[in-house]
This record gives sequence, structure tokens and C-alpha cells, in this order.
Amino acid sequence: FFFLMIRRPPRSTLSSSSAASDVYKRQGMDGGVYEWVVHEGKRNEGHVVKTCNYSSAIMAADERTMICCGSDKMLRAIVDSEVTVNRDAGLCLTQLVLSHSQRLLFAGCDTGAVRAYRFPITGEFHEYPAHIGRVTRMRVSIDDSYLFVTGEDGALMMFDIRDKDSRRDKKEPTFSEEILVSKADLEEKNQTVTELEGRVRDLVSQNDYQLKILEKGHEDQMKDLNAKFQAELEREHNKFEFLQTEKNEMEMDFEEKLRHQEERHTAAMQELEQTYTQKIMQELEKYQSLAQEKELEAEQFEEQHQLLVEQHDRLVSELQEEFEFKIADQDAVIEQMSSEAEEQERVLEETRRMIEEDCDLEIEQVRKTYEARLQVEKENLLKLKGDNGLIKKKNAGLQKKWDDQDSILKAEQEKNAEATQKLKMADRDITGLKKEIKERDETIGDKEKRIYDLKKKNQELEKFKFVLDYKIKELRKQIEPKDLEINGMKETIKEMDAELERYNKTNQAFELDNQSLQLKLEAMHKELLKQRATYSDSEALNRRFRTDLEETVQYIQDHKMLKASVKLLYQRHCGDPVESAHIDEDVQKEYNRQREYLEKSVENLKRKLAKDTDLHRYEATRFMQENASLIKEINDLRREIKMLKAQANRGQDRAAGALPPSKSRAGTASTIGAPPDTRELDREIAMQREEIQRLRERLAELEALTAVKGRPLSREKLPPLDDSVHA
Repeated sequence: FFFLMIRRPPRSTLSSSSAASDVYKRQGMDGGVYEWVVHEGKRNEGHVVKTCNYSSAIMAADERTMICCGSDKMLRAIVDSEVTVNRDAGLCLTQLVLSHSQRLLFAGCDTGAVRAYRFPITGEFHEYPAHIGRVTRMRVSIDDSYLFVTGEDGALMMFDIRDKDSRRDKKEPTFSEEILVSKADLEEKNQTVTELEGRVRDLVSQNDYQLKILEKGHEDQMKDLNAKFQAELEREHNKFEFLQTEKNEMEMDFEEKLRHQEERHTAAMQELEQTYTQKIMQELEKYQSLAQEKELEAEQFEEQHQLLVEQHDRLVSELQEEFEFKIADQDAVIEQMSSEAEEQERVLEETRRMIEEDCDLEIEQVRKTYEARLQVEKENLLKLKGDNGLIKKKNAGLQKKWDDQDSILKAEQEKNAEATQKLKMADRDITGLKKEIKERDETIGDKEKRIYDLKKKNQELEKFKFVLDYKIKELRKQIEPKDLEINGMKETIKEMDAELERYNKTNQAFELDNQSLQLKLEAMHKELLKQRATYSDSEALNRRFRTDLEETVQYIQDHKMLKASVKLLYQRHCGDPVESAHIDEDVQKEYNRQREYLEKSVENLKRKLAKDTDLHRYEATRFMQENASLIKEINDLRREIKMLKAQANRGQDRAAGALPPSKSRAGTASTIGAPPDTRELDREIAMQREEIQRLRERLAELEALTAVKGRPLSREKLPPLDDSVHA
């Protein structure tokens, strides 16, 4: 015995193992894997990973490669203290074990599963469920046939190891195919085989002849179809060239019409510019004359206003001086007139009472008159009261004069206001004329803008027409190779179908021949068995007859016994046989044979029906998939055509929206008068729209014709292109 003490910290060693020689290996929780030489008691080499707690490590047969695993979910191969393989296992591996053939590496997981890696490690593995808890130990049997695994759940699992590359698993027991038969049976079998081979050669030659006839017929059909498709392709090509020439002629016509339209448009623009410049000059002259008149009237009004103000000031000063002297004279007369004033007041009261009794309607009519009378009576009252009343009366007269002067001044002011009103009206007329000139300028600008927009829209329509032509060409270019590809695929499918049908027929004929040969072979085998049974019965009968004859010969000296023995011999071997049972047995055998043959025929027909049903289902599925792909492609093309037509409709709508002017401009234009050239322009645009619509309809017809002739029909009827676009 040899003891070696390795001093390490407690709980640092988790696992240890040794190779076939004296190399000892240890790993633990300190992240180190060390190799020890046992007979020397020293450490040879090691590898340390501080972040990993190793749970298992093993040594390969070359005594240089160490395989270890730990808590970092990595599977490492260490050679001479260097990591050569570092694979991520995805989970923690707890135990490792190598097969004795060094071809498989088994790893236990903390989930309870077992993994089988190919060694050397490539990363590929197969995982098998085993335990509920983690795997604690694993061992491989000495012949690499079984793997024993234990886990924390207390269960022991045994796995059967099958390596596809191992020679042991490739060897299988072989059985002898030799059968002991007699020479007559062998010769009979060989003769039957030669006859069957001759029949097979005859059938093969007949099938080859029929195949040649079918191939010749298919070649004739292919020639006819090629000629037919070439003629149709030539017709379509001629039709396309005719349409192309027609399109070129229409483009030339449109260019000529567009050139004439531009010439007419420029002439109309020049005429409009001349007429509007003349009108603008006339309005400018009117404006200048009105401005001069306004200045003259303003000067005259200022002069008149100055004269009236001077006269008014002079008159006011004179009146003030005169009334001051009169007031001084009338102060003495005021007292004498007071009595008269009282009397006049009474009269006034009576008059007022009478006035109040009058009709209200007359009051409104004569109110001014009575107010004047009242004023007169008041003046008389003032005269009666004294000089004060006279002064007041005179003052009233002065006031009246002042009012007259005031009315004259007001009249002058009214004249001045009328003059100002005239000036304002003139200014209003001027602003109206300016506004009208501005509106006419805006109308001219709108007309020019409209003409520019029409030119721009025309250019956009030309560009859009070019884009549509290019798209049509691209679509045709896309459709033609796809049509050719579809036709080629159809021909390939037809050829494959014909070849498949030919193979099916050949296989069916071979199966029927094989079945008939098998039935004949079975019948011959049964006949052979029957002959053998008959032969064995004859041999037994012959032996019994010989035995009975030998017994009879023993009594040759005793005549009585000889006679009795001969009778007995005759009764045993020369009695009448019962043939009815044999006939019934033969009939029953024939009936059973026919029944077996019919049952086998029914089974063969059932197998053939199932096979044909599967083949038909496969073909139907394939055709449905091809049809679905073609429908999807057609829908994509239709969607693209729909987008192009929608863009064309939007361009047409924008062109149509740019044609009608606004209401205000229409009102201004109605006052000026629409020139006949704009109507001609509208007519030309309408004609161009109709022509574009006709070209679109023609394009839709061509696309529909191409879709009908170049594409295979699906199971369901698709909607037409125009309906889908309008929808």
C-alpha cells in the first residue's frame, strides 16, 4: 500500500479522479484543477479560474487532456495547463465521464438531465431527461454498452449506449440463406426461372416498343403545339407592332395639336395684353383729370370760406355797437310797458287755452306758427313791461338777424359740405376705379397664372404619359418572360405527368405480372407438395405391401394360412377406394386457391387505389399552390396598375381643379368679357381628356387580353381590372 497526504484547506476539494497510470487529478471550490504524480508525491501542473467552483474533472486516455466543468456553465478542455476548448453549456454541469473508446463524453446536469457530447469536443450534444434533482455520479460499463447514472432523487438510471460510428454497433448477426433441396426441385425451379425470365424479357421488349410509340406520338404533338404557339406568337407580335405604330401616330398628332394650341394661346395673350394696356391708360387719364378738378375745387372753396369768415366778423362788430346804444335808450321805457305786459299775458293765456283746445293733428302742422305768435306776444309783453321788453324785442330781432346770418353761414357750410361730399364721392370714385384697376390687374395675373398652370399641367400630363408608356413597356417586359416561364413550366408538368403516367402503367403491368408469377409459383409449390405427399403415400403403401407380402411368404408351406393371408392382403391393398372424398378435397383446394387469388387481387387493387389517391392528392395540392402563387402575382400586377391609374386620375383631377377660376374672378371676368381663345383652350383640353380616356380603355383591353391569353385560369373567376380600379 502507498499513502499520500495532500494538505488543502477544508471543503476545498469537491472531486478527484485518476487515470490508468500514476497520475492523480484534483479539483475544488477554489477554482483550481491540479495534476499530481502519485509515485513522486508532487504536483505536476494545474489551472486556476477564481470565478468558478469546479464540480467535476476527468483525464483523457492520452494523460494530457483534462476535461472539467463548474459553476460558470462552461465546459473546458485543458492541455498542459492551457485551455484549448471552452464551450458554453448553457447550464451547470455536475459530473463528467468518458467512454472507454474515447469517442463519447457524458455530462450530468444540475437539472437532472444527461448530455452526450462527441469527443473531441465540438459543441454538439444530445440531451436525455433522467432525474428530478442534480446528477451526483456517472459510470460507463467496461464494454461501453451501458451508462449508469445516480441523482439526488435517490434513483439509479441505466442507459443503453448506441454509437452510430462504432464498429460494435454496426455488427449484426447474419443468417444463412442456403436451403437444402433435391436436385429435381432445383432443376424444376431453374426451368421455371428461365421461363419466367423469358416472359419478363418479352414483356420488357413489348413495353419498350409501346414506350417508343408513345414518345413518337408525344413528339408529333409537341411539334404541332410548337407550330401553333409560334403562329400565335407571330400574330401577337404583329398586333403589338400595329398598336405601337398607332400609338406613335397619335403622339405625333397630339404634339401637332399642342403646338397649334400654344400658338393660339400666345396670340390670345398678346391681344389681351394690348386691350388691357389701352384700358389702363384710359383709366389713368381719367384719374389725372379728376385729380386736377379736385385741386381746383379745393382752392375755390378755401377762397370762399375766407371771404365769408371776414364778412361775418365785420357784421357782428357792427351789430354789437348798434344794440349797445339801443339798450341804453330803452331802459326807461321798460317800466311803462309793464302794465301792458300783464294785459298781454292774459290775452296770451286765453290764446294758449284756445290753442290747447285745437286738434292735436293741427298742432303738429301749425306748431311753428304758434311758436312765432308766442314769440311775438312775449315781445309785446316785454314792451309792456318796459324798456327791458323793447330791448329784448330788439335783441330778439338782432338774434333773428344773427340767426339769418347763421342760416346764411349754415347754407354756406352746407355748400361747403356738399363740396366736401362731392370731393368724397370723387375720392370714392377714384378708390373704386383704383380697386377696379387692381381687380383687373389681379384678373390679368390670374389669367396669366392660369395659363402658366395650364402649361405646367400640360407638361405634367406629358411626363405622366411618358411614365405610363414606360410602365406599360416594363409591365409587358415583365409579363412576357413570366408567360414564357409559365408555358415552359406547363410543358414540363405535362411531360412529367406523361412520364409519371407511363411509369405508373409500367409499374402496374410489372406488378400484375409479378403477382401472376407469384401465384403460379405458389400453385406450383402446392402441386409439388401434393406430389411429394402422393409419393410419400405411395412409398408407405409400397413398404406396407412389402411387409404384408413378406408375412404372406412365411405361410407358403401352409396352404390354408397362405390363402387366408392372400385374401387379407387383397382386402388391404386391392379394395375399392372412395374417390368422392378425394374429389371433394380437390374441389375444396381449388376453391381455396381461387379465393386466395381473389383476396390478393382485391388487396392489390386497394393498395393501388390508395397509392393513386395519394398521388392525386399531391398533384392537386401542388396545382393549388401554383395557382395560388399565380393569383398572388396577378393581384400584385393589378395593384400596381391600379396605383398607376390612381396617379393618372389624381393628375387629371388636379388639372380639372386648376381649370375653373374663383367666383370673384369669374365676376370680374364677366364684366370684362371672356375671350374666345379661352373657350378654345377648354375645348382642346376636353378633347385631350377624351383621348387620354380612350387610350386608357385601350390599355385596359390589352392588359385584359394579355392576362387572359398569357395566364392560366384559376378555380375562381377574378374581377376585371376596371371594376377593381373604380372600386
